[in-house]
This record gives sequence, C-alpha cells and structure tokens, in this order.
Amino acid sequence: MALGPAQPAVLASPAVARVRAAGPLEPCKIFGSVYLETDPSRRGYCHGTVYVEPEEAFADVLVFKENNKLFADKAGLWADAPARDFADYVLLVVTDRSRADFSIHYTKVRSFAGCKTN
Repeated sequence: MALGPAQPAVLASPAVARVRAAGPLEPCKIFGSVYLETDPSRRGYCHGTVYVEPEEAFADVLVFKENNKLFADKAGLWADAPARDFADYVLLVVTDRSRADFSIHYTKVRSFAGCKTN
C-alpha cells in the first residue's frame, strides 16, 4: 500500500469571525458580561437587538448591573464588558421598540432582576 503525499495542515486565520448560535435568542437565559453596541453598522457582530424600556411595566427582562462578572450568574444579572471581545453577549441597542428582539429595564434592586412572568 503506497502512501500519498502529506496534506498540509490547515491553520485557522487569526481573524476568525464569531459564529452566531443557532436558534432564536432567549432573553431569559442572558447573564454574565454584556456589551451594548450602539453602532448599527456592527449589527452582524451582535447576538441580538435590545430596546431599553423607560418603564418597568413594559420590559421583558429586568436587569441589575453587577460590578463584578462573577456575581452575574443568573438571568437579569449583567456586568458591563469593557469591550465587545470580552463579553459573553453583544447586544445592539435600538431606538425603535418594534425592531428589537426584546426589551429591558434597569432596576436598582438585585432581587427584582430576571424575566417577567406573564
């Protein structure tokens, strides 16, 4: 049995595009470090779109901002990521509620954070 010539190893390029997860974004499962993108031209790098609701009653998720990523371990507990590359989730902030996947409202009480039950 003869061996053919060795195939060169294929190396991944250093600038590998981030692959989006299959399926719809589930806002009730978002926690950890989150980067809120405001530039619409970077929509392709985002996991989804979000609208910051001024009223708590109409928001889908109540968000409490954690100072430390280690404490952002449940739905609605978010820590601000310093850059898009360090975030668990990157969300594009839109100004039109109808163009958002879901809406959030920031709360000052940690125990209120999470998905609102319907």
